[in-house]
Amino acid sequence: MTTAMYQVLVVEDDTGIRDVLRVLLGAANYRVVEAESANRGEIEARTHKPDAMLVDLGLPDRDGLDLIRRVRGWSPLPIIVLSARTAEEQKIAALDAGADDYVIKPFGAAELLARLRAALRRSNTGESGSHLLDIGDYQVDFARREVRGPREVHLTPLEYRVLGILARTPGAIVTHEKLFREAWGPGNDGDSRSLRVIIRNLRQKLERDPTRPGCITTEIGLGYRLMIADEPGTY
Repeated sequence: MTTAMYQVLVVEDDTGIRDVLRVLLGAANYRVVEAESANRGEIEARTHKPDAMLVDLGLPDRDGLDLIRRVRGWSPLPIIVLSARTAEEQKIAALDAGADDYVIKPFGAAELLARLRAALRRSNTGESGSHLLDIGDYQVDFARREVRGPREVHLTPLEYRVLGILARTPGAIVTHEKLFREAWGPGNDGDSRSLRVIIRNLRQKLERDPTRPGCITTEIGLGYRLMIADEPGTY
């Protein structure tokens, strides 16, 4: 599917930023719908049923978090936050409200387009994903619990669980809380040190250069992200 088939709703009250996004997205062959407020954004979302939304948090009528919650109540479409708010609690609040990703202003054009492509890719394939994951020089078969690659690698059951959670939504931030809840189980909050050890072990076993991880990346204060390339097998 080409990007010309995708429609993106931009909810942003700053006219200048809307102009930049219109040109940027248009040049990448996306169709663009615009809204300058949360109320208008909700109307446009219901009317146009866009493939993705870019949402500013500082909207004039309501906070963008409220818009995200309301849209998430009836639609699973990818939602990416564009905000100048850099505090960790703001990022966590946006992700908890239902946002799929969080991009800080000022943003780089290439990064934003990459995040958008990743969000749309996840939306098309669904969260269940494949039983196979290509990561670095390895292929992980979750169904058979095998790792194929240039050298023999064995993952522990907990390492498979953590990697599997990250693999369900490649390119998206997976919060510490979600990893604790799903990998360690309900009622077990886990601990940050144990999670860091699991991530370190996965990097040591699967990354081409564990000292400069390019596949399992850290979002400081939030969680982790499993990065995938546009072309399979390349990172």
